[in-house]
Amino acid sequence: MSRPRVVVVGGGVIGVSCAYALAKAGAQVQLLERDEIGSGASGGNAGTVSAGHPPLNRPGRLSQVLGWMLDQRSPLYVPPRWDPSLWRWLRDFVRYCTDEHVEACMKVMAPLGKDALQSFDNIIEEEGIECGYIRKGYYEVCVTEAGLGKAQNEAAAIEAYGYHPECVTEEELRRREPEFGPELLGGVYYPEARTLDPLKFLKALAERAKLWGAGISEGVSVLGISIASGRVVGVHTNEGEIGADAVVLATGPFSAGILNEVGIHLPVQPGKGYHRDYSLGPGGAPPIRVACVLSEASVFCTPMGDFVRFAGTMELSGLNRVMRRPRLNQLTNAALKCFPSLGSDGLRSEWCGLRPMASDGMPIIGSLQDIKGLSVATGHGMLGLTLGPVTGEMIAQDVLDAGKPRFSKLSPSRFR
Repeated sequence: MSRPRVVVVGGGVIGVSCAYALAKAGAQVQLLERDEIGSGASGGNAGTVSAGHPPLNRPGRLSQVLGWMLDQRSPLYVPPRWDPSLWRWLRDFVRYCTDEHVEACMKVMAPLGKDALQSFDNIIEEEGIECGYIRKGYYEVCVTEAGLGKAQNEAAAIEAYGYHPECVTEEELRRREPEFGPELLGGVYYPEARTLDPLKFLKALAERAKLWGAGISEGVSVLGISIASGRVVGVHTNEGEIGADAVVLATGPFSAGILNEVGIHLPVQPGKGYHRDYSLGPGGAPPIRVACVLSEASVFCTPMGDFVRFAGTMELSGLNRVMRRPRLNQLTNAALKCFPSLGSDGLRSEWCGLRPMASDGMPIIGSLQDIKGLSVATGHGMLGLTLGPVTGEMIAQDVLDAGKPRFSKLSPSRFR
């Protein structure tokens, strides 16, 4: 196709990255977002670009999940309810919790993670994006011997894939970050990571996509996909029909619902995450130098200019944005274990967002064989920000150079 017309559905980091890469490669791009750019999980996440870690599906995860799932203060919470699609997803998730699956994932995700870091470095430099981009890595810190042992074991496993984690003693942790509290027993430093303000990055990238020729329309809802003779011809929206030679669905956990309308089913569930932001200063957040994650609670603490973001947790409660107070409090309680000087006066925002969780722990990227011209980019889980730019590059290649998939093992066809 000569300058194909491509409609990208979704204005999060995945959709904007796809629009940017497609426009830069010469396509006629129209991005449609039903709300505002960054209104979903992409604008409020932990702001950490991290790579090389194994998937959530790991041996022994079932017993851990069963112990967590009914506790609103746990890293993973599943409110009791009748939802057959969720229980099918959980069944499949557990089925993938094997050593063999972890190894298969790492063979794909470890090299992709290195590509993701390079893509981020390139796009920040080439486009001159100002978003508080810091290349200082982050610390995983632990408050229990069991947590420290698991963190050290994971670090040793990651080294085999070309990453360079460093085990750090409690004394060295406090030397490097004086704000760390006395409860920490040690941790791991991951140098191959970046931090940034995700909303600033996303909005700046959207502007760069426009400069490359992409059109971006907010407040436009896609109601369905138009198909003729087995091929995409456009999308139905609340503002009418929009023609297209190709369509990219990058609507996070909402992608599954759109695909269900055309008879395609992907094992994706919405995983709710939360954040609390505290302003720096007396009575608020301490002046943290480098980001960290409290291992046992899975809560990230990320400095973002004049505030610190405390973000994390996973809640499988369906397509809703109900904020549960115990989940928010869990963020603060975990943060206090790292930073006992954190005060309550500086609270500036509370937020929750939905992340698309694939049952096998890997993103779903590529064209759908049953419908020509239709591609999907979803299932990134907690790696949406990390894999945003590199996913855009993969989708651009998939759409404009069909037949040469960059990572075929991430294709939606693996669930057939």
